[in-house]
Amino acid sequence: MADQSVNAVTIFSPAKINLFLAVTGRRSDGFHDLLSVAAPLAWGDSLTAESHADFTLVCRDPAVPLDDSNLVLRAARAFAAAAPGHGGAKFTLEKRIPLGAGFGGGSSNAVAALRALNALAGEPLDAGALSGLAAGLGSDCALFLPGVPVTMRGRGERLGTLPSGADSRLRGREVLIFKPGFGIATPWAYARLAAESAYLPAAEAEARLASWLEATAPAEDLLFNSMEQAAFAKYPALPILLGRLRARFGLAARMSGSGSGCFALLPERDPPAGDEVQAAIREAWGPAALAVRTTLL
Repeated sequence: MADQSVNAVTIFSPAKINLFLAVTGRRSDGFHDLLSVAAPLAWGDSLTAESHADFTLVCRDPAVPLDDSNLVLRAARAFAAAAPGHGGAKFTLEKRIPLGAGFGGGSSNAVAALRALNALAGEPLDAGALSGLAAGLGSDCALFLPGVPVTMRGRGERLGTLPSGADSRLRGREVLIFKPGFGIATPWAYARLAAESAYLPAAEAEARLASWLEATAPAEDLLFNSMEQAAFAKYPALPILLGRLRARFGLAARMSGSGSGCFALLPERDPPAGDEVQAAIREAWGPAALAVRTTLL
């Protein structure tokens, strides 16, 4: 039974970046196989859920759909089917993660909804059940449950933990995330990748990751993204700015996921002034460009 003393809960909904993303081929079910290392960030959205007769969603961002196409409400329906009899919820989403960025905002919001509903209902579902629901909602969803950097395989639903030495090379690292005024639709990016057959063979992807995991190399040596080839060909503003940041500031800068959001790891010693880097980003992409300094969780 639900704990009736809990009638409202607020959950942090972090953004993520893909530090390593190798798309290794297309599956018979239409999805793609991948190997990735993804890390949640200390920056993101927040989702409040209050007990209510039905499931509703409120958000001040006009770009956010408020119907059942939103993963928050889809997650709510999935939770209700798995744990019936606990009523609905009014969700209020404080949106900071932009759409079409490759920062996992929608997937993170879905997992926040699952966590919130489970708390309102008195925790009827264990971690395994929540993970199963998350995996059924989308390929990127399950990665937000552990709250730490993870490896992803299959279409993204098969998660693994990093060895402690590798984990310590990532967690707490400062990162600058940034996005231009345009987004990139994930279906388009994967379709373009498939048309160009721009895959990294699975054996090579596994070898690259294993080499980094077994060594003591910094996070900068891990960075890779198969999706850049397709995105950069259509949106040259992305590689032009990343190249400038590497040349001018010596930053390890890449695109996250299917874009258009990007990130740059800030050096652990003598990082450049954040204001100066952000000014360079807005000079290239305009004053409306997103630029946020945060850390890997």
